[in-house]
Order: sequence, then structure tokens, then C-alpha cells
Amino acid sequence: MTRYTPIPALLVAPNGARKTKADHPMLPVSIPETVAVATACFRAGAGGLHAHVRDAEGAHVLDAGHYTELLAEMARAVPDMMVQITTEAVGKYSAAEQRALVAAVRPRHVSVGLREMLSDGDTPAATRFYRDAAEAGCRVQHILYHLDDIATMRQAVADGIVPADDLEILLVLGRYTDGQQSDPAELDRMVAALHAYDSPPAWALCAFGAAETDCLIRAHRMGGKMRVGFENSLQMRDGSIAADNVERVREVAGLMRE
Repeated sequence: MTRYTPIPALLVAPNGARKTKADHPMLPVSIPETVAVATACFRAGAGGLHAHVRDAEGAHVLDAGHYTELLAEMARAVPDMMVQITTEAVGKYSAAEQRALVAAVRPRHVSVGLREMLSDGDTPAATRFYRDAAEAGCRVQHILYHLDDIATMRQAVADGIVPADDLEILLVLGRYTDGQQSDPAELDRMVAALHAYDSPPAWALCAFGAAETDCLIRAHRMGGKMRVGFENSLQMRDGSIAADNVERVREVAGLMRE
């Protein structure tokens, strides 16, 4: 029996690390804004929040106090919504700082880029991090960007760095392509690589750019979970700019039911 709260079929990622209100005026930056948007998205069909927090200048920050505040406010406002924090480095945080954040916050859910966690070469520290998270009941969603990452994850499991039990993967399309545009065909190749694992893991998808919706629905039909929101794209399926994150959630949740 799993020790973890399951990751829902649809998460909203309303802000990410890089976009600002200059990109879209309805992008949430403060904790109150994020809580309000998450609550509305929960009512629209998103079962979980993928959460980034910002500092006083609106920049991405891995801050235990900010995350603890956000988790407490979310528990009060929408207690049935799963909240997943991020350890995204954004080129400014080390693997040691990412590990320290999770140790300080002790969240129930966290997303961790495998390549970032292994980037400092400190394999014993990475192994302890993943072991400690599992023992604490913290659900790690492992972020994989390329076929090479999928192969690295398979080896990390074989080497005992990452626990094999209840493995949960987030596949990312388009993050490192020209113009950050996703190709739905790449999803087929990545899922096929996951199916080559001895025990294929549960997986979800987020996709950058104009093809976000089509990629997400393709993932849903293949048995994957989905993450939608302004972190990855501001566009609706028809190419128009969404009014807000709620509109993005409503579109994808509606297509899930078709």
C-alpha cells in the first residue's frame, strides 16, 4: 500500500519561475494571489497546485519561510487541493540548497529535476535526499526533459540512488527547444522509453508553447496525468491568449471529459 497522497490527474502551474505580470497581468506573484488563483482553479477542475514562490521583487526564490506560509494558507483556503512545491534551480541554486529547502519545509509533495539533483556529483547526498524524502512520506515527482534523462533515471534506480517504489515522473516537452515549442510526437518516444523500464512508472506531462493543450490531451489518452497553466503557456488551444489560469484549467478539464 502506498504511503503517499496520490498526485491528481490535473495540476495547475499558475506562475513558474520566470514569467511576470509584464507577460500577463493575471499571473499570480504574491502568496495571496497564488492562493486565490489556486482556489479558483480547484473549483474549475485542477486537483493540485504546482507552486513557485517569489521574493519581494517578484523573483523566483527557494525560501523555506515563503513555502511554509504558502502551504499554511492553502490548507486554510482549499484543504482538499494537493500542493506540490518546486526545487527548480533556475541557474541560481545548488543541489545542496535544493536539498536543504526540502529538509526545512518537509512538504508532502515536491518536484525535483533529476539532472539538477545529480549536477554536483555528490551521489551519497542525493541518495540520502531521496531516501529521507521517502521515509518522511514526501512524494517526489522526478522531472525529466529528454530521452537521456529517462535513461539516467533508470540507471539511478538500478544503482539505488532513487528508490524504485512508487516512482512518479514528470515529462517536460519543449523546455530546451527553439522558441520553447513542444512537439507531440516527442511524447510518444519518451513514453516508449518509460515502458522499457522493468516496472513502468506513473507519469505526467507538462508542455511549453502553443501545442500545450494538444500535448496534454495526448498524454491523457495515453494514461498520463497533466500539468497546465501559465508557467508553460499563456495560449488556449485555438491560439488566443487565455484570460487567466482558470480558463486554461477549464479548457483542459473539459477536453478530459470528451
